[in-house]
Amino acid sequence: MLKLYGFPISNYYNKVKVVLYEKGLPFEESESIPCQDESVLQCSPLGKVPYLETEHGFLSESQVICDFLEATHPSPALFSNDPWQRAKERELLTMVELHLELVVRDIYGQAFFGAAASEGTRHRTEKLLRRNIAAFKRLAKFAPHLAGETFSMADIVAGIHLPILGMATQAVYGEDFLQAAGIDWKAYGKGLAERGSFQRMRAEQKAYQQAQQAKKAG
Repeated sequence: MLKLYGFPISNYYNKVKVVLYEKGLPFEESESIPCQDESVLQCSPLGKVPYLETEHGFLSESQVICDFLEATHPSPALFSNDPWQRAKERELLTMVELHLELVVRDIYGQAFFGAAASEGTRHRTEKLLRRNIAAFKRLAKFAPHLAGETFSMADIVAGIHLPILGMATQAVYGEDFLQAAGIDWKAYGKGLAERGSFQRMRAEQKAYQQAQQAKKAG
């Protein structure tokens, strides 16, 4: 039995969950937060989440985990069999995670947790995001999926990260940078929300948030 460690607020944890649901794989969940405890470092060398326990041992890094699941359970496929199309899907995946999510992460504290970012951080993040969103728009097809007609791993990544980017920039700058660039992530997200994997992940995320709020209130 596969066992996934992390927590449902983590976008990378939810990314792996959606892959597991898309594959129809049974798995257990164990709540874990990023830390430097030796017991966690033995499973995830940087102390990050998510990490996955398998019959062979532990794996960390969300895309490594997803690639392992794709290789060991190739149906339904989340990458194209065509080498060029598969490369384009990976190109989009890399663009979203490396050039959008990793950049906007610097303002998550202000956007979601009440910790003001410095003026320098806000300026640098805005400059990079506006440039990188324009680059992303040149690649993305939305026809209706990110890389074309077929749902792929790129859609799982975009479906999880783009809403956070839109909400974060709206909260910090008073403007949704994606919408301002002509990327209607809400309409795109509605299509993904029809998939059972996304519905289940979002429902569990909401239930977890409500439980955490109840704990604080109690």
